[in-house]
Amino acid sequence: MRKLMRRATTLGALLVGAVVGAGLLTACGADQNAPLYYRTDARLSTYNAAGVDGNSDGVLMAFTRVQGGFSTLGPQGQTISDRDIGEVALAPGPTLTLRYTFSPKAVYSDGTPMTCDDIVLSWVAQSGRFRGFEPATTAGYRDIDRVECTPGDKTATVRFAKGRDYRDWRDLFGAGDLLPAHVVARDAGLPNVIDAVRTKNMAGLAAIAKSWNTGFALPTGPLDPKRFLSSGPYRAESFDPKTGLRLVRNEKWWGQPATLASIVVFGRNTDLAARSGAGGFDVTDATAGLADVPAGSQAAPPQVAPSSGALSTEQIVLAHRGALATPQARQAFGSCVPRDALARGYGFGSQPWNLHVLTPASDLADPINGQFGQRYARADVVRARETAKQRPPAPNGAPPPPLKVRIGYLGPDARRQQMVADIASSCRRAGIEVLDAASPDVKVGALRAGDLDALLLNTGSSFAAAGAAEVVRDAYGLYRGDPLNIGDFADPAAADAVSTFALTAVAGDQLAQSRAMEAAAWRDLAAIPLFATPREQQWSGKLDGVIGGRARNGTGWNMDRWSRK
Repeated sequence: MRKLMRRATTLGALLVGAVVGAGLLTACGADQNAPLYYRTDARLSTYNAAGVDGNSDGVLMAFTRVQGGFSTLGPQGQTISDRDIGEVALAPGPTLTLRYTFSPKAVYSDGTPMTCDDIVLSWVAQSGRFRGFEPATTAGYRDIDRVECTPGDKTATVRFAKGRDYRDWRDLFGAGDLLPAHVVARDAGLPNVIDAVRTKNMAGLAAIAKSWNTGFALPTGPLDPKRFLSSGPYRAESFDPKTGLRLVRNEKWWGQPATLASIVVFGRNTDLAARSGAGGFDVTDATAGLADVPAGSQAAPPQVAPSSGALSTEQIVLAHRGALATPQARQAFGSCVPRDALARGYGFGSQPWNLHVLTPASDLADPINGQFGQRYARADVVRARETAKQRPPAPNGAPPPPLKVRIGYLGPDARRQQMVADIASSCRRAGIEVLDAASPDVKVGALRAGDLDALLLNTGSSFAAAGAAEVVRDAYGLYRGDPLNIGDFADPAAADAVSTFALTAVAGDQLAQSRAMEAAAWRDLAAIPLFATPREQQWSGKLDGVIGGRARNGTGWNMDRWSRK
């Protein structure tokens, strides 16, 4: 079993000297015009990072410096203002009121100015108030009462509802959240999106939703420069499953130009093997253990970021329908999952993690991590077997059928494949059948659709990089009705705690709300937390400016500053 490569340093210093791939860059020296190859575990499926598929696929890893916003996530997951895009200021008002002002220079790569129309579209799509949209979450946006904007203006006033002062407001309308409103309006056959909102034009809003949801799927080949617009130092030029996603300098960018002329991003749905055979990757940021290492291989073990700084955890999210519809079924399955053994075997040195919301990087986590999940700390085959027998009888009065649980994950994934095999082996002794239902096409909606009973993925409902220093967004995975709650967990106490947690700035009160969330989540088994998500992050020693990123935008958070020595 691979072991964690320990370093008594920060994440940035830990990995900055790692060399990836034999013979990289030897022929091109310090040529900043030669393509740089960046390997991620994102599934490059869509340009819409704020949609449910874009979030779960982790496309922000590729597009954080393509789709600018009023903020971005830094290497520690902290929110950093992006003043190239514009500025946000608190404004007078009886409730939380924010004034957003785009830079006069801010334009899309087609030359169209960025305007408050883009803010309105982002709010409409992510607030949960307008039918038809499929956002990743409504966190924060649901608390906005209205957005005041004159079509085409460079400023917008955002007013929050009374009593809903969302504490993570600096992260709203950030990188990946703003799609070009003029493109969506054009798709919908409307002069702008704002009039449709004001007049409650239901047909127009439906057309806007269709464009926002599906109009930015990545096709194979050159990307339409009138649709896939950039508001950052890079723009997306083309995508091909064999040759990756090519980013090039955005000629319309008004800020400091990107150092490298081109970065080619590879992901889970691109030909990694072909690129590995053609010289390998300059930068890697992916979940550890995706590919199996053959016995006797001389390959170095993956360099994994310290678990103490992790901003996400791996967990098994349970569907509250189908085979696991009853509490007894979920409790029986949870009782046969060997959490302690999984952490030892696949956590790269991390301890079992017991919290659904707070992460190992959180200062609030240590006092309560040991207070939850102890009933499910290790497999209890006897309890699992007896609890399975307590399930309600079939409609005809017959005993319940044998419990069968289909666990999905984004495959192929050698580490998670072995994890599911170990779970299956443990549960088999309790008479519970666990089926490996991995697929390269799996979606988080499979739980609601009844196609799967459980999903193995990261907090924030992501198959790729996840998390941020502020965890309030991911807490909505326990909020009834939020898209991030992919298992349809419905507990009023948990929803109340999440709603209050989103507003609370006092650490002691946050701790109390965290306890309430965890008590409800463990009582009804919303998900089974496992351990800190192990991330493999490494890059060539011939590069400058690369700093491993812990958040959902990954190491690509500052790709425009990468350079060759």
